[in-house]
Amino acid sequence: MSNSALRFRGVTKTFGSLAALDDLSLEVPAGGVFGLVGENGAGKTTLIKCLLDFCDIDRGAIDIYDRSHRVTAARARLAFLPERFNPPFYLTGRDFLRYLGRLHGVAYDEARVGAMFAALDLAPSALERPARTYSKGMTQKLGLAACLLSGKDLYLLDEPTSGLDPKARARLKRELEKLRTAGRTVFLTSHSLADVAEMCDGMAVVHQGRLRFRGTPEAFVREFDAPDMERAYLACIGATADVP
Repeated sequence: MSNSALRFRGVTKTFGSLAALDDLSLEVPAGGVFGLVGENGAGKTTLIKCLLDFCDIDRGAIDIYDRSHRVTAARARLAFLPERFNPPFYLTGRDFLRYLGRLHGVAYDEARVGAMFAALDLAPSALERPARTYSKGMTQKLGLAACLLSGKDLYLLDEPTSGLDPKARARLKRELEKLRTAGRTVFLTSHSLADVAEMCDGMAVVHQGRLRFRGTPEAFVREFDAPDMERAYLACIGATADVP
């Protein structure tokens, strides 16, 4: 039995002549927060879709806690928040959380929900309102609340800070720290290198479907002899010539 939450082994996925993922291998340890970094089109979301078996892989293998991702039961230990999260517009916040709770096998608890809303700076009145009246930030907080209330071992969060104001981002970071302390695993994608540096124990950089780096944020900066994460990233993907 390994100590890996996720293992990608030689994963290749093509769309026509485009190689979205090219022989990508990556291991994510159980426990802690791991960040996946890459520009738009680098392959981050495709990797998550393959992991969730939303699309088939051409070659390779993906394991979730040592079980093939193709086995439906293997995905029972995870909760997922997509980058473009849109709850059914006609459901109230409470109705949506009740529905997700049933899917996750977790009883709806008003006190727990209230505490999570407070932790994410989401007004309790949102429980009574239909999702169509939510702002982008409120919608994102609702999706995060549904994930964090699931009680799962693994959380897949695709751009979790999207649409959040600085206060909400700070509060989310505090919730992720609680998951780390509890021994849970968070696998997130982010365009914010500052967030990755602050939140993540480990990170990987994917560029043009290939793995370019895997290690800690501190090691990332050292490896590319850079003054900060941004310069290290540019050096990693070979884009330093674009910067004066």
